Amino acid sequence: MTETIANPPVAAADIEAAARVVAPFAVRTPLLSFPVLNERAGTKVFLKPEMLQRTGSFKFRGAFNKLSSIPQAQRGGGVVAFSSGNHAQGVAAAAKILNMQATIVMPADSPVTKRERTKSYGAEVVLYDRDREDREAIANGIASKRGATLVRPYDDPFVIAGQGTVGREIAEDMTALGLTPDIVVAPASGGGLIAGVATAVKAQFPQAKVIVAEPKGYDDHALSLQAGHREPHPAAARTICDALMAAMPGELTFAINGKLLAGGVSVSDEEVAAAVAFAYRELKLVVEPGGAVGLAALLAGRIDAKGKNVVIVLSGGNVDADLFAKLVA
Repeated sequence: MTETIANPPVAAADIEAAARVVAPFAVRTPLLSFPVLNERAGTKVFLKPEMLQRTGSFKFRGAFNKLSSIPQAQRGGGVVAFSSGNHAQGVAAAAKILNMQATIVMPADSPVTKRERTKSYGAEVVLYDRDREDREAIANGIASKRGATLVRPYDDPFVIAGQGTVGREIAEDMTALGLTPDIVVAPASGGGLIAGVATAVKAQFPQAKVIVAEPKGYDDHALSLQAGHREPHPAAARTICDALMAAMPGELTFAINGKLLAGGVSVSDEEVAAAVAFAYRELKLVVEPGGAVGLAALLAGRIDAKGKNVVIVLSGGNVDADLFAKLVA
């Protein structure tokens, strides 16, 4: 028995194909379980540490799968992407491997670490003001001028399928352990990661509940799931979860998430900070705020986890050193 969507933008077979493409280059991250976390949560918890992935986040998977799909004849113009940092680095690293030029449009207030790391892969970085300028319009202008391919951060079937390899690995590893994942939690900005994870996990474990975790005020997925259609979040202030600030779910991603997700939970910046500190002090893991929202939701009691096998995706570890020092102090 499998969970299916009529004419889904991405299916399990697409994720299988993506897994073959990314396998020689991506890190197959493990599932980690810690007694201290299990005791705290009162159940068995498994963490999927994507901060151990190439470029420090899951984004490399989708970026490499997308860039690999571009025909050789179209690669001369390079690629253009817009991102606050993790997609930027994923695209830049994939482009370097495939010998393509990458140009990344990034907000001027994105963490310096993410900007510098993006440049270190050989990409050109174009900065913009996220309050006054349209990053997508800037990226489209550059792509049109140079004949480059635009690599969207989430609303692209190849990107979603690449991110889905996270869920495929979760399903394989839980099967190898002889366990069924009852609850799988992942963060969302535009929703590409959780769309891919939900597609892969529910293809093998249809009864699993896949839950989206978001920063409070930026819970556009939870709002959209309740409404039954895409809704923007109401946030006006900033959040320390800089990777999770998309205005609303993607069109393709919500076509998947609207049908497969069991619901959403949100956490405050203070709860996220506590989770980042817990991961560092107790688990010896460096997780960026946006990557820790699922763990924060568990630690804050937002997830009914007792007696269930819970899998939480830690989506990245690209945190600014100064911010991290404050969070774990």
